[in-house]
Amino acid sequence: MRQDLRQEASREQTTLLATGEASPKLGEATHERLRAMILSGELPAGTRLQEKPLAERLGVSRTPVREAIARLSSEGLVSRAVGGAPTVSTVSVTEIMEILHVRRLLECEAARQAATVVISPEPFLALRSRVEKFLGPTRPDPQTHMRVDEDLHGLIARASGSTLLHDMILGLKLKTRMYDKGSIPERFEPGCHEHIAILDGIIARDPERAEAAMRTHLENVRAGILTHLSRLF
Repeated sequence: MRQDLRQEASREQTTLLATGEASPKLGEATHERLRAMILSGELPAGTRLQEKPLAERLGVSRTPVREAIARLSSEGLVSRAVGGAPTVSTVSVTEIMEILHVRRLLECEAARQAATVVISPEPFLALRSRVEKFLGPTRPDPQTHMRVDEDLHGLIARASGSTLLHDMILGLKLKTRMYDKGSIPERFEPGCHEHIAILDGIIARDPERAEAAMRTHLENVRAGILTHLSRLF
C-alpha cells in the first residue's frame, strides 16, 4: 500500500502541473491508507492528525492528506474540536455498547430482508466459501479477515434493499471496528461459524433463521467485548 502511494504520488505531480488538481486515485489511496492505520490501531484514538508529518510519512503531498482527513471526519473516524487540530476519534465502552444495541436492531432486520428479497444466492455462496477457508489449518492475516467481515455485513445490508439501512449499518460497523482491533482472538472461530449460520439462513431464504443467526452473532460479539474488558479491569 505504501509503495502504491509513492508511485501514485509521482503521477500526482504530473496531474498537478497539468490541471492544478490532485489525482483522484491518490486521494482514494491516501484515504484507504489512513483509514487502515486508524482501524488497526497504528494511529490510536486521540492521535493528532497533522497534515505535514502524515504527508511525509506516506510520501504524498498535503492535499490528498487534507482531503482524506475531511472524508474520515465525515465517516466519524476523526473528530475536530472548535479551533483544534483533527484527532482520531475515541469510542467509549458505553458508546460501543450502544452501537452494538442499535446494530442488532438494524442488522437483524437487514438479514431478515435479505433472506426475503435476495434473488441470486451466488454472492452469499461465494462469501460462505471464503469464510469456510478461515476454518482451515492456516489462520488468515487480520487484513484479510477484516475485509471478509466487512464484505459479509455490507452484502447483507445491500441485499436488504434499503440504501438508508445499508449506510447506517456500515457507519456503525466502522465504529465497532475502531474498538475491536483483533484484540479478542478467542472470538475468531466462533465468529466464523456464526457468519456461516447467517449466510445459510439467507441462502435457504429463511427470514426467521437468518434473523436469529444475526441476533446470536451480535449478542456474542457484545459478550466477547464485555469478557475482554473484565480481564482488563
